[in-house]
Amino acid sequence: MPISSPYREVFIQGITLDGKAFRPSDWAERLAGVMSCFRPGGVQAGRAAHLGYSPYCVPNLINGVRCVVVNEALREIEPMAWDFVMNFARDNRLQVAEACLLPDADDRPASS
Repeated sequence: MPISSPYREVFIQGITLDGKAFRPSDWAERLAGVMSCFRPGGVQAGRAAHLGYSPYCVPNLINGVRCVVVNEALREIEPMAWDFVMNFARDNRLQVAEACLLPDADDRPASS
């Protein structure tokens, strides 16, 4: 099944360039929380307002490593937000990889 989006993702990993675990342990949730207002439709008010991560910047645990998956669409939507997360990774000497997150086998549509 082809990927429908031309955008890739950047994985900011919770491992420094020296191979050490980045601290604090909830860094990914904190970073994604700061970015939560960057979402389709913008920030909601009133009853629609609730805590949630932006689909462009999501914390994840991959192979036991805390990561933040940043969709490259964020670069076009809000360049300053993109620069913020990329500078965070650079300033903290975190490993960064470009890739595309594939859905879990349970989330994939059944083949005919």
